[in-house]
Amino acid sequence: MLAAALNTRLYFFEVSPLMKFDDLGLVEPLLRAVQAEGYQTATPIQAQAIPQVIKGRDLIGCAQTGTGKTAAFALPTLQRLCAQGNEPREARGRRRAGNRRKIRALILSPTRELAAQIGESFSTYGQFTHLRHTVVYGGVSQGRQVRALQKGVDTLVATPGRLLDLIGQGFIDLGEVEILTLDEADRMLDMGFIHDLRRIVAHVPRHRQTLMFSATMPQEIRQLAAQWLRKPAHVQVAPDAAPAEKVEQSVYFVEPRQKPRLLAKFLQNTPSTRTLVFSRTKHGADKIVRALMREGIRAAAIHGNKSQSARQHVLEHFKSDRLPVLIATDVAARGLDVNDISHVINYDMPHDAETYVHRIGRTGRAGAAGIAVSFCGRDEHPRLRSIERLIRCTIAVEQQQPEHPRDSQPRKPRRPAVELPYGEALPQSSSGKAPVASKKSQPARRKSRPPRQRRSKSKGSSQEGSRKVATPQGRTTSRRRHRVGV
Repeated sequence: MLAAALNTRLYFFEVSPLMKFDDLGLVEPLLRAVQAEGYQTATPIQAQAIPQVIKGRDLIGCAQTGTGKTAAFALPTLQRLCAQGNEPREARGRRRAGNRRKIRALILSPTRELAAQIGESFSTYGQFTHLRHTVVYGGVSQGRQVRALQKGVDTLVATPGRLLDLIGQGFIDLGEVEILTLDEADRMLDMGFIHDLRRIVAHVPRHRQTLMFSATMPQEIRQLAAQWLRKPAHVQVAPDAAPAEKVEQSVYFVEPRQKPRLLAKFLQNTPSTRTLVFSRTKHGADKIVRALMREGIRAAAIHGNKSQSARQHVLEHFKSDRLPVLIATDVAARGLDVNDISHVINYDMPHDAETYVHRIGRTGRAGAAGIAVSFCGRDEHPRLRSIERLIRCTIAVEQQQPEHPRDSQPRKPRRPAVELPYGEALPQSSSGKAPVASKKSQPARRKSRPPRQRRSKSKGSSQEGSRKVATPQGRTTSRRRHRVGV
């Protein structure tokens, strides 16, 4: 089906499930960097994609989140830049501005967080090479990014919006790009970047190597692959939109008004390391944070309305165990590389069933176990059925739910406090309810004086206590009469 959609031949490869990095043909500096990170065995997506990218072939990689897709294109990209015989040496790094390094590899990412983490991966894997890279994304000042570009880089990691801005300002030239990588391509289409992607591809040379990685393979991705890729190799290590195998999934049937109480009780009674809670809206994420803070649970939100510095600050606290609970919108459903997330909670069921797979992929990464819990309201049952059809399994229903108030009547707002004179207080009521202040207890209002009536001034009349006196210039003026005591 995919081959017919691409109208080209696809190549599938069978590899050993336990292939080591030494057998993938990586050069010594990259192997040393991988071993320094403690990696010995490649994941299935890495074992299948790395050899094909090193050969210079276009590639489509389809794998779920948390399977090591970043290393699957970062390692072969660095190797191709090193093996082409024109890797700059340290002495060449002091070139003049007119002969600085050209951008030879471009990686596009849908979100700022994912772009920053890809940049960290290039720093880790390329630490023993002389290649340079930089990351550009919106939400922050472009001054530091422009200075890094002016020094010259070999690899550029960027989000589409900021990349087009810098191209329009003349700071970026993509005329020498040899490798173009689209990471999380389906997410970029969901976020409306299709027109930006077409503009960016128009700036890149036609004779290039193109890599496309995605967690799902919708029809739009297949159409783009048919336009931009030439005889691509196809690597798919799991069924389309399949969740992680070691993620335990369950669902609570709960009314929307009882979700805040259920979430607080669940977090208080469930041992966990890090918990990621997904909200459908930005306002809802902030509302969840306020509800948890009232229950004494430390939490913070991350979404598109937060500045980049604030989002980075929250992520650093979440990674360092100072923040046990993170509330996020779907902007964090892709690319957040946070270890040891034990629980993922879908506070709101997603509209798109494939988004559910991306959400719960934040736990159970790299073969670890995880728990995914969903709160399903009465009006969200159709979304749950759509998710179960996509993942081809039935999600277990939790029978034992924490106790929460059953009354559905909202609390009445308190009466506004009555300002009393100093030293007085409202009388106590035997029923326990706050009595309504009587009119006697309220301070008397000050009576306003009637407006003063102005007397009309007519010709020949004068005000009382004054008389008109002629001046030397012939004008008349009023001079007040003074009473002199005798």
